[in-house]
Amino acid sequence: MSCEEALEYPPPPRSGLEIVLVAAALLIDKDGRILVTQRPEGKSMAGMWEFPGGKVEQGESPEYALMRELREEIDIETRPCGFYPLAFASHSYEKFHLMMPLFACRVWRGIPQGQEGQSLKWIRPEELYNLEMPAADIPLIAPILEYL
Repeated sequence: MSCEEALEYPPPPRSGLEIVLVAAALLIDKDGRILVTQRPEGKSMAGMWEFPGGKVEQGESPEYALMRELREEIDIETRPCGFYPLAFASHSYEKFHLMMPLFACRVWRGIPQGQEGQSLKWIRPEELYNLEMPAADIPLIAPILEYL
């Protein structure tokens, strides 16, 4: 069914799911590669590749949360002035609805290293289609490729 055809029907019911706000970074190195991290064993969606970032806590802006999460997760220092809002994901999982702004970042201090047992790797943007990623991340690939 096309979106135009869907306009003929009533809107879908509200999901009733809690909205979870997560901020993510598209870290881009000087060679145009991007960093992806692998969800560690014991976490939901273990083994899938994602963009580094994490949950926005009460009272935090997405940019501040991302700065904090990048320091905790991969041991790099960033500042919100280095974040460029690129895209966002809106996706319903079984138990929550995810809202995730994605910020491009080309400036940081330190060498990214997994601090929570996760693997990480630098890849060419077009390689994103070859990775097993959470459903919310997949629609972000097209705007990333357009941006880069």
